[in-house]
Amino acid sequence: MPIARYRLLLDKLAAEIRSGRCAPGSRLPTHRQFAAEQGVALVTASRVYAELKAMGLISGETGRGSFVRASALPRGQGIDQHASAAGMLDLNFNYPALPGQAELLRTALRQLASSGDLDALLRYQPHGGLLHERACVARHLAARGLTVSGEQVLIVDGAQHGLTICAMALLRPGDIVAVDALSYPGFKVLAEALHLELAPIPVRTDGPDLAALAKLCQQRPLRAIYAMPTLHNPLGWVLDQAQRTALVAIARRHALLIIEDAAYAFLAEDPPAPLAALAPECTVYVSGLSKSVATGLRVGFVAAPRKWIGRLERAIRATTWNTPGVMTALACAWLEDGTVARLEAEKRADAQARQAIAAQVLGHLPCTSHPSSYFIWVALPDEARADRVVQALLAQGISLASAEPFATGAQIPQALRVALGSLARDALGGVLESVRAVIDAQRYP
Repeated sequence: MPIARYRLLLDKLAAEIRSGRCAPGSRLPTHRQFAAEQGVALVTASRVYAELKAMGLISGETGRGSFVRASALPRGQGIDQHASAAGMLDLNFNYPALPGQAELLRTALRQLASSGDLDALLRYQPHGGLLHERACVARHLAARGLTVSGEQVLIVDGAQHGLTICAMALLRPGDIVAVDALSYPGFKVLAEALHLELAPIPVRTDGPDLAALAKLCQQRPLRAIYAMPTLHNPLGWVLDQAQRTALVAIARRHALLIIEDAAYAFLAEDPPAPLAALAPECTVYVSGLSKSVATGLRVGFVAAPRKWIGRLERAIRATTWNTPGVMTALACAWLEDGTVARLEAEKRADAQARQAIAAQVLGHLPCTSHPSSYFIWVALPDEARADRVVQALLAQGISLASAEPFATGAQIPQALRVALGSLARDALGGVLESVRAVIDAQRYP
């Protein structure tokens, strides 16, 4: 039987299980029944079932048959199902830290304790942050090519919170948002919670298919576009000036709100100006310090046109009321004294070193990445299945993500997103060799 037919059956049944069309606990046809229904040989039906079991999607019970597992995704496969067991080697999340950062925090806390009005930090803060703190962030953004006033900046509890208040304040349930066909899982979760419809834009290696976006605008009543023009997660692209200009022209032509996610933008050296600088009247810029400094420092920022500031402040009030005063004071001190800029430069160099390790180990595989990013997209060879690779690696104590959490459309590629920023650098190569070995073992003769 041709390989293509086998793969088609496997992917179809796996998709039905993941989508819930095959409910958890439901009994599947016997191997013989499945073979007869699909018009294939018994050995082919058995092979499909064996693969589904290896993916963790079904279980077999002697004498009773095959059943859909209660959990469609094996623990650790999705970004939101992080395997947190002790000793798990994490290629799933990025929380890059540099030697000495704990001492930086210790020193900063001492300085904070010995200066200023500590009582003020224990009180409610203005919803968008104190004006001098907002001005501090505005100066930081100016170094990234975005000139805004402090009054246009709002301080939030991390970039994810920034995305949340943007969607809450500026979108309504049922609105359609254009988004890359492979995109940040956190925005998918947000869209589901707020009942937003995502319209996927086909992706290429160098960016979204803008011709397809223009056509989509003619076919659907889009309200907004969610974009990561500088260091896209998970594909690592940095859009050039021409691409940014074309994207902005489409947004203006169709009156689209642009939500620009710049969480990883600090890793790109000398990128073109942000979309918010090209289209300041219709763009909300969202970023934070979780990746450039530390994930525990939940300080983010939103820059927006003045006309939307009031609505965004109300969304902050409805969610967290205000940013914690102590964390914001600490973050602004590091922005002002150059600590953040130094950490960003050091992390760019660290990411480059990790990319070199990944290229050496995984270089025989089709990989997509940016030379300064903390992740790499690995397209699997023909016959290799992402679910099975993830399951096999979990058995070895290695957690990473398949393409599924990143896919915004019906088509889910057989691929992996490998996060490079959480393991110790001297351990990274050995763990990636384990990943390579599992992928190579999935190739069928």
